[in-house]
Amino acid sequence: MRLVTFRHNGRTSFGRLTGDGEAIIDCGPLLGAELPSVRAVLAAGALEQLRAATEGRTGDIKLADAVLLPPVPDPAKILCAGVNYRTHREETSRPEASFPTIFPRYADSQVGHDQPLVRPAETEAFDYEGELAVVIGTGGRRIPAEDAFAHIAGYACYQDGSVRDWQRHTGQWVPGKTFPDTGGFGPALVTADEVPDAVALELVSRVNGEVRQSTRVSDLIFSIPELIAYVSTFTPLAPGDVVVTGTPGGVGLFREPPVFLQPGDVVEVEISGIGTLRNPVIGEA
Repeated sequence: MRLVTFRHNGRTSFGRLTGDGEAIIDCGPLLGAELPSVRAVLAAGALEQLRAATEGRTGDIKLADAVLLPPVPDPAKILCAGVNYRTHREETSRPEASFPTIFPRYADSQVGHDQPLVRPAETEAFDYEGELAVVIGTGGRRIPAEDAFAHIAGYACYQDGSVRDWQRHTGQWVPGKTFPDTGGFGPALVTADEVPDAVALELVSRVNGEVRQSTRVSDLIFSIPELIAYVSTFTPLAPGDVVVTGTPGGVGLFREPPVFLQPGDVVEVEISGIGTLRNPVIGEA
């Protein structure tokens, strides 16, 4: 299944994309007040209930008529891995690490598919980072790596837009990662049953149609199970939480000369079997 959160005619709801991807089956009226969101469905362990309620139905709303929000717009935690692809570590000249670098993003720092990324007024060093996002379905603490995939609800594309000068103010990266509307998440949450081998996924990032990043998820330094095991040791993971797995080499900061995003640019993150997240870039008004 491909699940989306959307706004239509002033109302926010969630739904399942039809097989052709051109319409949304509105799950709000189908599942009732007890399951009002994707996060609520995951917390209730109700994915199969959602599947049964939507199987064989035609779409209620044309996708083109809806505004897509992040598929999980209200995660309790967004935890991101930094410098977690070998090609990215090489371009940064960082030494090998014994543990993952983890930093948080906040929910208001991200937008949905086709919604604008906002370059903050305080910077001209706004950079792209295409990534694979993992959405937790079954929560837990100290999740063993060998059990990690059983805790995953699904996957989505992620744009970890980075304000590089603010990221480098100190050794703490958070200021460069949490400006409002600088990250993209979507277009849909693709449930894990549709992704039989996440390691084999291919990730490509483009700016204005030009390929800037291209790799397989197998190039991760710390694998998806290792990330889940590590972060769930220091903080409990809950349904709807998002683990963003890192970006490959090719970011704008380390090009010669550096190339940053400008208003009018269009950034895409395409992951095989997951979809393409597209976001235009605007300057902050």
